[in-house]
Amino acid sequence: MKSGPGSSGMRRADHVAIAQFIEAGDLVLDVGCGDGQLMELLQTERRAKTRGLEVEQAGVNRCVAKGLAVVQGNADDDLPVYPDDAFDAAILSKTIQELARPKFVLDELARIARRVIVSFRNYGHWRVRASLLTSGRIPSLGSSKAWWSDGARRPCTARDMAELVGELGLKVTAIAPVGGEKTDAASLTRLNWTAEELVFVLERGAQPTE
Repeated sequence: MKSGPGSSGMRRADHVAIAQFIEAGDLVLDVGCGDGQLMELLQTERRAKTRGLEVEQAGVNRCVAKGLAVVQGNADDDLPVYPDDAFDAAILSKTIQELARPKFVLDELARIARRVIVSFRNYGHWRVRASLLTSGRIPSLGSSKAWWSDGARRPCTARDMAELVGELGLKVTAIAPVGGEKTDAASLTRLNWTAEELVFVLERGAQPTE
């Protein structure tokens, strides 16, 4: 089996879901890029030109060792240095729920990129609701069951995310459940119950999502 960035053995499911929304030749900013796996996938399979922003020096070092263009920085503070419309797409892959200033970051990315692609854990999923009802405890959709563990710091549902999008005057142009078929915002209510992880594609200049 191949072990390169295009190999299914190396792919993260949300990365695959995100990649379908990247067009050939797009200039893409991956915010919270980690070790660069998504950047590699987009370069190899979508022929995208990628740039990365990563807060951890270890992640930056791994990216640079692979020849990826990544700088160390904190999205909560450093995005204002980027000019308007600098990128075709900006990506937050399981990052927005870990940010100290998610609204600020999303607003900044909508300024510097033509579209913003966000993947996140959906705490509106029916199993999460059932677990909260029966246990009285906030469930975790990460690798650990402890609420204080690393992972999603800001539990939110698909409707919560749509509300934030609307407050910023953005439009949800497409939705994809991770591992499922892409659809549109009309499927939000259903997906808020049935999808554990979602990808939202956002663009500027629209009325708030209902």
